[in-house]
Formats: sequence, structure tokens, C-alpha cells
Amino acid sequence: MLYNAKNGTIHIGNTEMDYIRFGTGGKVLVMLPGLGDGLRSVKGTALPMAVAYRGFAKEFTVYAFSRKNGLPEGYTTKEMAADQAAAMELLGIPKADVLGVSMGGMIAQYLAIDYPEMVGKLTLAVTSARPNPILTESIGEWVSCAKRGDHTAFMDSNVRRIYSEAYYRKNRWLVPIMGKLTKPKSYDRFFIQADACLKHNAFDDLYQIQAPTLVIGGEHDNVLGGGASREIAAQIPGAELRMYEQWGHGLYEEAGDFNQTALHFLDAF
Repeated sequence: MLYNAKNGTIHIGNTEMDYIRFGTGGKVLVMLPGLGDGLRSVKGTALPMAVAYRGFAKEFTVYAFSRKNGLPEGYTTKEMAADQAAAMELLGIPKADVLGVSMGGMIAQYLAIDYPEMVGKLTLAVTSARPNPILTESIGEWVSCAKRGDHTAFMDSNVRRIYSEAYYRKNRWLVPIMGKLTKPKSYDRFFIQADACLKHNAFDDLYQIQAPTLVIGGEHDNVLGGGASREIAAQIPGAELRMYEQWGHGLYEEAGDFNQTALHFLDAF
């Protein structure tokens, strides 16, 4: 199969966790996605993910993990990191480089803090170490839309906050279509993950991270603010910081050199 792409599922406790794998490299990279996982897991996305991140496929065998199914109420990012460590063990991954985006970066923080032996290099993209007013406002807006079942408003807020103003203006006409096509049967999974984001606070423990770390942020991040990336970099010993002046939260899709920036860091000795 193209890029050796594979969809998989593993058993975690009394439930399952979806993951994908692609690439043929000798090094292992674990990717942890953001809050969008609350609406749809990575199940069935192996090929499009492999195409989007094909630059990693030669040097790495890449795994992207969803949160487990059947999320319990009050499930925290720290507990998600524990389940992530368990999933890696079950798949025979004793150690990997880790790339966490947005909420995935929150989980990656605790993975590096609580399981340092499992993390090689760490990349934290457009993420936060603790709640802040911008994060509280953006997630609160999404939760409000979801609670009243207005998925078109939910998607409009997502696109407006995540992507650049130019992207939003160009693609806003698609929002009503997206609202109809992507509305989930239930928002329960999203609500639990959104609550975990709002309660995530690893700030005082970031100094414990031993892994070489790259923090990537966007100055125009309307989901959690560019300051969130800067304060993470200041708290982690020796962390590198790459701020994109022209981009916001969706820089991992909009910045043409995002993959290369991450690869350059991962390849550096």
C-alpha cells in the first residue's frame, strides 16, 4: 500500500483505541492530534495522513493515535498520556519522537513528564500548558454551539479561529456544507475532551521535561494565543522556539514549511 499506510485498533483496558501507521523509516514518530479528535477519530485516515505527511515517511515509521473510545467523564490529559504510554507498549514502541498538535501537545507534555524514558525528541505545536482567557473563550464558544446543536455555527467558529483571515474569507462559503456533512451523532466525546483542555495545567511540571524540545507557535493564534507557546518554551529547559509571525492556530496546515521545520529539528543531532 502507498507509503505502507495502515489503519489499526488496539485494546486499552475495557475499550479500544484507533491508530494509523505509515512510513518505512527506522525511527519512530508518534503524532497526537488536537481537539478535532472529539468529533472524529483517526480511524480510516491512514492514506490521507500519509500523503499529507509524506515527507516523514522515508526516515520514520509514523503512528498517529486517537484518544480511546468510550471516554469516561472527567478524563484528564494526564490520564490520556498514561493510556498513550500503554498503547505504545502494546505496539512494541519503547521510545519515540513525539509531535503533539494543540490538545495533542497537552497530552504530549504529560507523556514527556511522566514517561521520560519513552520520549526521544518532543515537538509541541500550537498548544498550551494551562488555561488562559483566549483558550477559555474559544472552547467555550464551541461548547456553546455544540450544546444547542448548531453545527454550522460550530464549524464557522472553528474555521474563523483556527485559520488565517484570508483562508476564512475564501472558504467561508463551504461552512454550511461542512456543517451538514460533519455533524456527529453525539458531542459527548467532544465535551469530555474540551473539558480536559480547559482543566489541563502542566505548567509547574514543565521543568521536568528532559527531552530536547521544539515549541512551534503562531502570533495570530485565535484559539489559545501566541503567548501560550512562548511561556511553554520559557519553562522547558533548553527548549527551542519557532514563532510564525503571519500564521495562527492552523499553521500546521497553512505554513508551507511546517513539516520541514519539524523534520529539521527531528533530524538534528
